[in-house]
Amino acid sequence: MQPLPTVYLDKVRHRSYDVLSIHFQQNAILREAVAIKLDAVWSETRKFWYLPYSLENSAFATTVLSQFAIVDRFRLEPKEARDRQNLLDVKLTEFEYEELLRFQKWLQTHRYTGSTVSTYTKLAEFFLKYLQKRGITVISPRTVEQFNYEFIVSPQKSISYQNQAINAIKQYLVYKQITFDVNDIERPRKEKKLPTVLSMDEVKRLLGASANLKHRALLSLIYSGGFRISEVLNLKLADIDSDRMLIHVRNAKGRKDRYTLLSKKALLLLREYYVVYQPKVFLFEGHGGARYSARAAQSVLHTAASRAGISKSISLHTLRHSFATHLLEHGTDIRYIQDLLGHSSPKTTMIYTHVSDSSVQNIRNPLDMI
Repeated sequence: MQPLPTVYLDKVRHRSYDVLSIHFQQNAILREAVAIKLDAVWSETRKFWYLPYSLENSAFATTVLSQFAIVDRFRLEPKEARDRQNLLDVKLTEFEYEELLRFQKWLQTHRYTGSTVSTYTKLAEFFLKYLQKRGITVISPRTVEQFNYEFIVSPQKSISYQNQAINAIKQYLVYKQITFDVNDIERPRKEKKLPTVLSMDEVKRLLGASANLKHRALLSLIYSGGFRISEVLNLKLADIDSDRMLIHVRNAKGRKDRYTLLSKKALLLLREYYVVYQPKVFLFEGHGGARYSARAAQSVLHTAASRAGISKSISLHTLRHSFATHLLEHGTDIRYIQDLLGHSSPKTTMIYTHVSDSSVQNIRNPLDMI
């Protein structure tokens, strides 16, 4: 089987214009693709095919030529990165900014969370700048595909970012009452990475390394209730039900309420914390009675982890993963764990069966049988 030929793309100056140069060794199939499918021009003096340079032409050429060859974009990538940065400098019109504000309010009326509203609005702004930069006045499926390739796939943005961008554009099109469907745009498969989990000994060391009473109470509560960081920072004093030994989690992800466990040790710690800090509204408050910030909470965790000698790369969400895994390892039915975590689907909770070591530890290693 013949190896695939290689095509080299570059952005060069030719006859006072920026062009996309296309180099390859003599190949009839590639020559036909470049001449007919791309409608490129041959330069006799420079000995390459070329198109007017644009990120859109670059993406289109890559898509077409990848069917017949290996496309080498090594020289092109740094130049395109600068072009993408230039897109950030595009100024929208006053009408377009007003339209973004209306889109933002539309998202709010549809009860998206604050973080989602902010993310979708920023991505819609980026998309509008792309349209202005390209001089595009009519949005088509092709437009969305090219934007997706040039500014998300090509610069290797994360899978979650790509899905967010597609979702944002989809909602913007719904808001604008543009009827074509972007669901046909191929989305990347999610990476199936297992969550990082601390052992119970590591959790004990972590909490013991938190010398500050407030910090220890915060980390203990996140672990003992399996909280997301936004959930624990939104807790109010009235949400702690010491009679039933439960904590009321209000308006969590998916705008759902739920109850989770209140540990006896955590309750004693919270009572001690309350006497010293006297929070007024939120259970954990920053300066001036404002809600404690997520950044400050992450800093608390990393300081404690460093003091405890924990070298794993962890976040506050690691404590939630550890809570679920330790419950599973000690025989808690996975359906109860699903309810405590607030998962809509049991499939989400099932991931903890892959990180739990209780079943694996019972397997005899074949080497020990010899």
